[in-house]
Amino acid sequence: MPGLIGLNVNGQRVEVPAGASVAAAVATLGVPFRRSRSGQPRAPLCGMGVCFECRVQIDGVAQLRACMTPAREGMQVSTDA
Repeated sequence: MPGLIGLNVNGQRVEVPAGASVAAAVATLGVPFRRSRSGQPRAPLCGMGVCFECRVQIDGVAQLRACMTPAREGMQVSTDA
């Protein structure tokens, strides 16, 4: 059984199984990934990097696709929520 790794999403610590994506960590907390221009919450549609609905900021780098990024210990993730 794989171990757990911890990262921070919007300043809140979350643990996910090793090998999980950042999208899984954000979804675990139940916060929107970003908001549309009209303010509607958005979340991943495809889970394979095509829709770009899961864009977040990771360790200071904006517009990264959370579904394509493996979670690593100590990551700092910010959503547009």
